[in-house]
Amino acid sequence: MRRLMMSGILAAGALVAPPAAAETLTVAARTVADEKAVFATVESVSVVPARGRIGGTVAQLHVREGDSVTSGQAIAAIGDEKLALQMKALDAQIDALQAQSSQAQIDFNRIEGLVERGTLPRIRLDEARTALNVAENGLRARVAERAVIQQQLNEGQVLAPAGGRVLKKLVAVGSVVLPGDPVAMIAQQNFKLRLRVPERHARFLRAGDKIRVDGAEFGEQISRIGVIELVYPQIEDGRVIADATVENLGEYFVGDRLRVWISGGERTAFVIPSSYVTTRYGIDYVQIRQGDRAINAPVQRGRDRPSPEIPNGLEILSGIRAGDQLVQP
Repeated sequence: MRRLMMSGILAAGALVAPPAAAETLTVAARTVADEKAVFATVESVSVVPARGRIGGTVAQLHVREGDSVTSGQAIAAIGDEKLALQMKALDAQIDALQAQSSQAQIDFNRIEGLVERGTLPRIRLDEARTALNVAENGLRARVAERAVIQQQLNEGQVLAPAGGRVLKKLVAVGSVVLPGDPVAMIAQQNFKLRLRVPERHARFLRAGDKIRVDGAEFGEQISRIGVIELVYPQIEDGRVIADATVENLGEYFVGDRLRVWISGGERTAFVIPSSYVTTRYGIDYVQIRQGDRAINAPVQRGRDRPSPEIPNGLEILSGIRAGDQLVQP
């Protein structure tokens, strides 16, 4: 082990002969975004309550916290015994009026025949027609009242006002509710990130700016890129609030805290392709050309900074200077 450590130390300043066709790169400072880490929370675009339209007792509850629902889905049923009794009373009245209307129709047909044969005066026909109209109109009125009661029974179904996920149940089976009382809170789909940025960085924050979320927050290797959609004009507790969208953010945990990198201005840095860096015994090296030879120089690497010019860009914090000639190992 000691021999390996000594060989690593000697390799730091060792001169090596670069291959004749080795690629070289001139180190130059470039402007990069000075990213700052802030915390953001996963929030819904809006949280809407699912309300009951009638009063009564909750007879059924079809959802629980965390369930996904679609717009118009029945999530609960509210029952009212008075409506059922009114429905039975109207059914009985409709049956009676139907019988009365049928008898009035029979009487009208009989009197109409007798009037045509001259047995009865025409005034009796007018009286029979009036009785028939009264019976038919009474039947239609009771049918309309029954339709109103049926609609109230149908409104006992509590429907989801929007598609999303149930955050919280506010009632249980057997609870008594009034018209308009909320039954459940539903977070709409298409979750967003709500950033709280210190006000000293607010002047660098603009709608349309890109943000970066570490892939480790999602158990992935690659970072995700999002876009700031809205920057709120009011500062709360020394922080600026902004909303951002990130694809495949997830739609389960509301209030989950994530670390997000935002642009805090610009600065100069040394960015080179990662292929110019080699690692030995935990130490990173680059080969710097000196004359006809190359020297292994230890460097301190920063984070990956891919760009269209350097797809595998890597920031180097120390160990190289502007103008150094790097050799491809």
